[in-house]
Amino acid sequence: MSDQENGLPENPQWQELKLSQLLLTDTVRNLHATIDAQWDYLQRTACQTAAGRAMWKHVIHDPLADLLAGETYLRNVHEKIKKDRLNNAREISGVILAIRTLWFDSQIEAALNSFNSREAQVVLLGAGMDTRAYRLNCLKESDVFEVDFSQVLQVKTALIQTAMEFGDEQQHPRMTAKSLTTVAADIRENDWLEKLQLSGYKPEKNTVWVLEGIIYYLLDIHAMQVLKLIADKCNLVHTVLLADFMNQPSTTLSSSIFHFSSDWPDRLLPTLGFSNVRLSQIGDPDAHFGLMNDPLNLFNKLRSLPRSVQTHPDDGTPCRRLYLVQASGSPNQTTA
Repeated sequence: MSDQENGLPENPQWQELKLSQLLLTDTVRNLHATIDAQWDYLQRTACQTAAGRAMWKHVIHDPLADLLAGETYLRNVHEKIKKDRLNNAREISGVILAIRTLWFDSQIEAALNSFNSREAQVVLLGAGMDTRAYRLNCLKESDVFEVDFSQVLQVKTALIQTAMEFGDEQQHPRMTAKSLTTVAADIRENDWLEKLQLSGYKPEKNTVWVLEGIIYYLLDIHAMQVLKLIADKCNLVHTVLLADFMNQPSTTLSSSIFHFSSDWPDRLLPTLGFSNVRLSQIGDPDAHFGLMNDPLNLFNKLRSLPRSVQTHPDDGTPCRRLYLVQASGSPNQTTA
């Protein structure tokens, strides 16, 4: 199988991992030592995500990803990619993360363009090491809010501040969003929306809500509370939800980590108040990005099966699917 079939560049730069000078400074290493010593698994997934984006830099422009991932996570992902390439794997580690990132990027831009007024808010729930406020030009007229645990936001802010002070003009972070506000809150608690409003979020302003890589870590009761709170905003203003959902077989990858699932999010969300819902699977035309060319890779094989099928008829393995979902609503629309 060629590299192009696996979504790799013609001359992949994965043979050798090169760490930047900034990543090797004492300040950055000490901050990542804090992560290793104090963060729990859910918080550390933020670094894993950043490492994946860093390793797929040939398709994702995220200059801060290496810094936010840290040496340990970069090496872990790099080793997985090397092993997959040596084994001629049909799905190279990180490809799903790359597609997911590119899908959210494109859908955020499309959602902002759909608003009659160009001014809007973008709320990233469980923002982790997300850097869209620094890399998406479509946010230049949008106020961005990042909601996450206080310790995550503190370390992330310190890392970015270190990059700003480092003096390397090529790596100097520049914000592309109109504004960026961090909100220390746990979306599993009942006060996160109040904290968001106290930080400047305006309920009457067009809003894109981004839940990337977070909803399936929540217990059902917490996930439904979050989705319902967002859906309720459709009664006030043009509201767009962007989220990825696992189906039930996917949660069996780790029953102690993954909790919430939905086999039919396109049926669930209209019951909460969204009037329009679009669902894609990895490999669909809007969730492909030239990275899913092998017809025999796992996700292209799954797309050929009805979504109601829970186990693959060829080998009896669980049909683990990741759904990429865009839902929207506004006061002048009715639920379908």
